[in-house]
Amino acid sequence: MAEETIFSKIIRKEIPADILYQDELVTAFRDISPKAPTHILIIPNAVIPTVNDVTAEHEQALGRLFTVARKQAADAGIAEDGYRLLVNCNRHGGQEVYHIHMHLLGGRPLGPMLAQ
Repeated sequence: MAEETIFSKIIRKEIPADILYQDELVTAFRDISPKAPTHILIIPNAVIPTVNDVTAEHEQALGRLFTVARKQAADAGIAEDGYRLLVNCNRHGGQEVYHIHMHLLGGRPLGPMLAQ
């Protein structure tokens, strides 16, 4: 079984977070250190440490990440201008919390994908 994370505690509402959406598969909440005017994390409720740990049994929850992202972008008023969805994997990919999560970023031009 995967290790407990800070996100597990947010899902169970044991620590405070600005939760925007929650169902049986995923939870979405505002990032506490936003990198853009809109910065929302969307996470599966089951702990999946990295993209390397994804299996076919996770497909429904991971698909839900995208439908929730679409709805959150619309609700935030950033869908028409555009937004970025980002998933990091492991140390070189910039992953800090080992509970797979999608960043929804928008509200301003985000520039190139990677700095040179």
